[in-house]
Order: sequence, then C-alpha cells, then structure tokens
Amino acid sequence: MSFQELTRRAKSALGLSAPSWATPWRARAADDEGRTGPRIAVIGNCQARGVAQAMRLMAPSSPVRFIQMAWMKRDHGHLDGLAATLAGYDHVFTQLFPAGLIPGGDSSALHAREPRLVFFPTVVFPAFHPDMVYVGDLADLATQKLVPSPMGQYHSAIALAGFRAGLSPEQTRTLFREDVFARLGYLDAWDPCVRELLSAASGVGFGLEREVTLWARRGSFMHVINHPKGFVIGDIARRLLGQSGLKAEPVEVEDYLGDELARDVVWPIYPPVADVYGLTGSYLFKTKPRPGAFPHLYDLPEFLARSHAIYAKRDPASLGCTRVEAWLATPEIAALFADARAG
Repeated sequence: MSFQELTRRAKSALGLSAPSWATPWRARAADDEGRTGPRIAVIGNCQARGVAQAMRLMAPSSPVRFIQMAWMKRDHGHLDGLAATLAGYDHVFTQLFPAGLIPGGDSSALHAREPRLVFFPTVVFPAFHPDMVYVGDLADLATQKLVPSPMGQYHSAIALAGFRAGLSPEQTRTLFREDVFARLGYLDAWDPCVRELLSAASGVGFGLEREVTLWARRGSFMHVINHPKGFVIGDIARRLLGQSGLKAEPVEVEDYLGDELARDVVWPIYPPVADVYGLTGSYLFKTKPRPGAFPHLYDLPEFLARSHAIYAKRDPASLGCTRVEAWLATPEIAALFADARAG
C-alpha cells in the first residue's frame, strides 16, 4: 500500500475525530510530579489520546505528553516548531497525519526532521458498524465541512439514502432488515475490513495480525468505526512501550482507567449484523453526553426522524456521500429504496 493511500486513510480517520466534540486529554505539569523516567510524547487523534493515557498508567515513572494532531498548528505554529518540541522527549510515537494540519508538511516530513519517530496505526474497522458514514465535504482538512447528525458526525448511509430517495423516516425504517443488509454487503464486511486494517497497520511497520485475532475472540472491539475499545488501546500502548525498551506494568487499562471512548458516541451493532458474529444486537444509539449528564439514547424511529429533520434543513448540495451516491446510481440498489417508497 502506498504512503499516499495510508495518508488518505489517516485523513479519513481524523475527520471522524474532530476536536469540536472530542475534548483533548493533556498531561499537566502536576500530573508528572515525581516522574523522572524517559520522557514520552504521543501524537495523534482520540485513539492516540487513549494510548498516551495508557502509557502513563503502564509506565508510571515516565512523564507522557499527548499532542492532538488537530491542534498542532495552533500549539506549534510550524512543523519545525513541533520538531523542536519533540527534541525534548526520549520517545516519540505518532499516527500518520496528512499535510494541511500544520505548515511544513505531513508525518513523513516530520519523520525526516525527527528520525526517532515511531509510527503506530489508526484503527479503523467498519465490520461491526457497516452503515456508518460521513456526510459533507472531506476534501480539505483546513475547510472540512461535515454535516452534523444526531450522533455527532456519524450518519447512517441507509438513513441518508432514504431521505435522498424521497422516503419518509417510517419508510426508511423498513429497510433496516436482513435481506437489505445482505444486498448492501453489510453481512460480508469482515474479511475486507480485516484485510484493510492489516494492510494499513503493516504500512506503518506495526503489523496487527496477532492482535486482531485476540481482539476478535473478545467479541466486538469497536464502539464506532474509528473508536476502539479500551483493551485495543491498551494492547497498542503496551506493545509500543515494549518495542521501545520500556517496561510496561502488567495491568489492564480498563481496570484502572475505564474505557474513555465508551463515554463518547456508541453506535449499535444491528441485530442481523450481530447474528453473523454471535453478538447481541440492537438499534439503540447512544450520544456523547454533556459532562455529568446521562447520555441520550435514540431508538431507531427517533434516530431516523431526527436524521431526516437535519437533512431537510440543509442545502441538498451539502449532503454529499460517496457511498450513497453510488447506491442511487446503481439500478438494483436504487430499486430497494423505490420499493420502500411504493410501500
């Protein structure tokens, strides 16, 4: 896989972790009091924030700093400034990031300035949530314009396609069934998703063949397509520390820190999809709650009604989605939506 393709995937994953609804975790000076071990910096998105937290747990003598890639320009100005900051750390771990986030270049350009940089993969795995898509303009990170949904920035492709085909929320709801999912490829997503994840991980020199096998044995290992569960984050952090010669305490992240990304959006595994993997499925959508509040839970009818209401207020030209456009241009798939409209 080319570096350009890996960067494209990193860009896509970044778009699912926009800073407007993912509060950054940062190590404060007081948190590092008494930590005199090797200094660690971690660069990336919300997954990397979890990796940094896990490292602070597993390497209790080391100060750890998390650098949110979405704010690199604001905090460091230029890639040279970021490189100068990283010179003060003994170990630097980063996910891929594309050009446009900070003047001076992308993660490859940073690696040229800072050869000690160690890459780790962004875990994107849609098999459990194959209906999830973005809606809007993803072309330019600097001017990224994503359409909001009841679930932050995550949308249902079926919900959007139903709206664009002229279906009501009630008519769209009839499409959430096994035969439709099978026709859309939702029930056959495992193998291609595994291949893509392994290819992306191998491309940054961090093969995940063993880890994916272990994660799959625990059932679903994703909250949404780009938010892994806590044990996935912990495994990546532990391996990065070990491969860098740092001793990792033999503790489980969830036991000490919980699962941070579970506090964000949780997309359900639709029952026909869950049946394929021997899991429990539902149509209960969990939003990211305000601090101290219980999250709002949408059932399928409410989720579809609210999604359609959002779409109805938008300029139709803003409702771009490559997958939906391909569906509506394919006669046999467009017929599914036409049949639902006909009743």
